[in-house]
Amino acid sequence: QVVMAGRREECTWKRHITEQLKQRDRVQRQAFEEIIHQYNRLLEKSDLQTIVTEKLQTEKYDPQGRHDLSPGSDSSRCDVLQQEVSQIRIKHQEELTELHKKRGELAQTVIELNNQLQLKDKEIQSNEEYQQQISELEGECKELHNCLQDLERANQTLKDEYDALQITFSALEEKLRRTTEDNQELVSRWMAEKAQEANRLNAENEKDYSPCFSHLISPFSVIYIIIIFFFLRRRRSVNSFGTSPEATEPPSGVCAEVRVPSTALHIFDAHDGEVNAVRFSPGSRLLATGGMDRRVRLWEVIAGRCEQKGALMGSNAGITSIEFDTAGSYLLAASNDFASRIWTVDDYRLRHTLTGHSGKVLSARFLLDNARIVSGSYDRTLKLWDLRSKVCMKTVFAGSSCNDIVCTEQCVMSGHFDKKVRFWDIRAESIVRELELLGRVTSLDLNHDRTELLTCSRDDLVKIIDLRNNTVRQTFSAQGFKCGSDWTRVSFSPDGSYVAAGSAEGVLFVWNVLTGKLDRTLDKGHSSAINAVSWSPSGTYVASVEKGSKTVLWSDL
Repeated sequence: QVVMAGRREECTWKRHITEQLKQRDRVQRQAFEEIIHQYNRLLEKSDLQTIVTEKLQTEKYDPQGRHDLSPGSDSSRCDVLQQEVSQIRIKHQEELTELHKKRGELAQTVIELNNQLQLKDKEIQSNEEYQQQISELEGECKELHNCLQDLERANQTLKDEYDALQITFSALEEKLRRTTEDNQELVSRWMAEKAQEANRLNAENEKDYSPCFSHLISPFSVIYIIIIFFFLRRRRSVNSFGTSPEATEPPSGVCAEVRVPSTALHIFDAHDGEVNAVRFSPGSRLLATGGMDRRVRLWEVIAGRCEQKGALMGSNAGITSIEFDTAGSYLLAASNDFASRIWTVDDYRLRHTLTGHSGKVLSARFLLDNARIVSGSYDRTLKLWDLRSKVCMKTVFAGSSCNDIVCTEQCVMSGHFDKKVRFWDIRAESIVRELELLGRVTSLDLNHDRTELLTCSRDDLVKIIDLRNNTVRQTFSAQGFKCGSDWTRVSFSPDGSYVAAGSAEGVLFVWNVLTGKLDRTLDKGHSSAINAVSWSPSGTYVASVEKGSKTVLWSDL
């Protein structure tokens, strides 16, 4: 079919050229017919003039002979003939001049026609090019038509999928409506049962009281008892997330004495690959590490050594940060699979998976009530999660990738890629203030009374910000200290008197906050850049992890 189509196209343009040539012959033949006709007349007249000239020449010489013979008789006749010949010659000269003039005009016409012929030839050549372009455009048109058909089929498939999803959505809406109605019914039943239970308690209280004290019981007392009952049930339901009674108590306070580390007590491979995060539990005996092997490992510190206690699994990508709740019962970890997860420490069970970010979750922290958490992501948003309902309560757009987070009672502080530390009011969902540093912010940490903020940035500076007046109180730097990555973590000591930070060369730096000077450097332990540092709540140990697989436990023992 392609060959036949090509032949038909070839015959079409050949036929077109033939018709153009015939049309040219018809147009130009008329002009040349007039030239040929005039030229033939010119030849005929030229032959006639030649014959007349010869005849006149002959007659010219004959009358002279006859004049010699009879000069008187034919003189008048010769004069007449000469006059006639002169007139004929003049006439012929005029006709010849006119013919020359017409020949010049016809020659000019021939030149013009030749020029037009050349133009027509060029037009024919351009028409051939146009025909080729038309053929190419027809091919492209066919291809576009085929693509259009494919797109129409794909569009129909998407439409069918959309219809199916719409049906599924309608079914889910109906299911949600039924579930809401069931929930309302259960709440009504629960309220009725509570009312019955309150009535029963009132009846029992009336039986238990002796008649001598019956005058002390009043309706206000009954109302007071009911209020206390519901308050206790409400408190128990809030703590049903799993926090122990100690979780609602404030921290026990600052440790008695902080020991500045001087020796690497234990060096071990905590993970198969890079280790990103490290954190001591509030009890100081449990150490958690998170790495690119998608696991959080728990280590028990016994006599200056770390013995593996268990592993928390469930993440689909590398761990980026670790956080314990205030009681040490739950562990929160952020990961590169756009999610945050919560495990129970006692049985290593995965309790919650919080998804909703569209980028890597680089940091996640418990709020002080342990019932909410805040997560910051590479997608430039912060999310507030309610652990009782397991839903995202708020989403705030920060404008830049969030590398680390710390929290106070009503304020969240976040460090970002655009060199800014932002302070957020949880209740208002708005930025209270901003503080710009000289480099990308990699780490944030709070001291024990939450009045000072420790920052680390890519300009190789560690700073302490006084949160009471929002000013930089101290700046630490040292020769050889270099921030190794965008998530290098630094740490306050438990009493806030020392600062520990790891460098890109694998050296641990410890500064004295009171003097503002470098206290010591520890370079025998790591062989690559230190990613994170954590100080134990007792102040006895410091743990550090690196881009390699090593974890080092430091102390002055």
